[in-house]
Amino acid sequence: MSANSLNPRPDSLDAVRRLTGRDRLVLSWLAEHYVLSTDQIAAALFPTRRAAQSRLTELHRIGAVSRFAFARTETDSGAYRYTLGPLGVQLHPDAYTDPDHPGARPPKTHLERRARIIRSPRLNHLSGTNQFFIDLYAAARRSGGQAELVRWWSEQHATTVFRSATSQIRPDGHGIWRHGTTSVGFFLEHDTGTEDLPRVVKKLTQYERLAHERDVRFPLLLWLPDRRREAHLLRSLAPFQLPLPVATAVHSNDPAGPVWALPGDPGPRLHLHELPGSDSATD
Repeated sequence: MSANSLNPRPDSLDAVRRLTGRDRLVLSWLAEHYVLSTDQIAAALFPTRRAAQSRLTELHRIGAVSRFAFARTETDSGAYRYTLGPLGVQLHPDAYTDPDHPGARPPKTHLERRARIIRSPRLNHLSGTNQFFIDLYAAARRSGGQAELVRWWSEQHATTVFRSATSQIRPDGHGIWRHGTTSVGFFLEHDTGTEDLPRVVKKLTQYERLAHERDVRFPLLLWLPDRRREAHLLRSLAPFQLPLPVATAVHSNDPAGPVWALPGDPGPRLHLHELPGSDSATD
């Protein structure tokens, strides 16, 4: 990044002093997870969508966030999506900069970073992954302190921490969910139906290697687009003896709820916190 994009102007310092804790949380999410929509930010952090719009407009005015929107279609509401603005980049100089090429040269400006996000062929997949965690965050808000999303790591963060010489895992995300006194860590594979099932099953090999090498046995969550695909995948997984729990569910707005099925287990679906596994932390 250029020197000008990293050195705050005097008027920026006043803007920084007026940022709330909630503002700073939004910026930290955009630094790690690239992009969030108005509705996602509202669901996780604000009492109403209007309140979120008002605050995000102010953050855009001071350059903390940047925004873009696509034309309204049957599958896109046309609402704003937010990324880091020039002030946000100043506060997060180590933000992830390219969702497709982690090793790419750093962008010179926040506009170049935003352009990389907009052009990414994985933008919808990234937004879907982020929605999973936003829904957990929203569920925690509704729980009155009973539940908490303790950790939310992006694909790049989780890959950096958990990859090893033998295991080349690349989860779409990693988190730790707490409900009451029970916590469960997990890896997420956000499936959109574009990969054939044998390729999905093949990913389990990398998680198996991680379990044997580092004794990391977080449940692997396979978040699927429809019941038919889930049924086929459950049948494919049933014969395997896996060294870590694997659970499947179909896309919904309640990933914390009783939606998770275990291969070979005909019992009722489980809440996220009821899945077997480890909550051991890795810094």
